Amino acid sequence: MIPPELLAMIRCPEDHSRLALADDALLAKLNAAVRGGRLVNRGGQKVEKPLDGALVRADGQVAYPIVDEIPILLVDEGIRLAEVK
Repeated sequence: MIPPELLAMIRCPEDHSRLALADDALLAKLNAAVRGGRLVNRGGQKVEKPLDGALVRADGQVAYPIVDEIPILLVDEGIRLAEVK
């Protein structure tokens, strides 16, 4: 999906910390929330399209979606992981 050399270079747009690929369990949880209509990004918009993956901030608080194999690295597109049930 994202080449390791690129993943080593990209950073969180908010705090500039490292990002890591979400594991399968977290991705399944995020996509279950999408299917249930309860996943909302930091901008307040409902996430309606299933995620191909996600990049998780080093502190584990925020994930940035990967949609159509493109990482969406905008602060408002981030998903607060504490709110994902």
